[in-house]
Amino acid sequence: MESYKQEFIDFMIKCQVLKFGDFTLKSGRKSPFFMNAGAYVTGSQLMALGEYYAKAIHDNFGDDFDVLFGPAYKGIPLSVATAIAYSKLYGIDVRYCSNRKEVKDHGDTGILLGSKLSDGDRVVMIEDVTTSGKSIEETFPVLKAQGNVTIKGLIVSLNRMEKGLHSDKSALDEIRETYGFDTAAIVNMKEVTEYLYGVERQGKVWIDDDIKKALDEYYAQYGAV
Repeated sequence: MESYKQEFIDFMIKCQVLKFGDFTLKSGRKSPFFMNAGAYVTGSQLMALGEYYAKAIHDNFGDDFDVLFGPAYKGIPLSVATAIAYSKLYGIDVRYCSNRKEVKDHGDTGILLGSKLSDGDRVVMIEDVTTSGKSIEETFPVLKAQGNVTIKGLIVSLNRMEKGLHSDKSALDEIRETYGFDTAAIVNMKEVTEYLYGVERQGKVWIDDDIKKALDEYYAQYGAV
């Protein structure tokens, strides 16, 4: 596993973004882990988060893109932080763009924040985590309505690796097949489990035998094929 992935897992734990226990998800599923990207709240956390995203984008999609698009609302700070990090790490100025939930009819009008999109723009979409693909369903038409843009791919921080609500495939696989662009994550839950199971990290064993059993049972029921 790449070193930045190991560092990112430690980072999620340190920021209390990734937790283990007993959680009820919006879908109603009982999950032994929970990720809340809203827990990244400080300047240093957002700076580091942007760099992890930038490294994963560089690894998965290269530099062949012009714009980072973050769907409202959580995607807005992600796109900004990652655009800054991309310039810092790779010396490449990519633009950031996000959508509004409502069209603004005065001042900076339109549905978009940040950069406008033009014919020929190559776009990487950025989100925290995708469980159902609903946000992509909402924002994909917005992007395509701006002109002849190419979606290079979607990057998320964590691939939960569980089947969606409507098929046995993961949300990222469903998106890839439905829209025809690549999807990737900084890390997936298999990598998280392998890195944390039975090993003390930051003074604690985060995945002990009980949590590992709960994870195995969860993925036996909900794991994507």
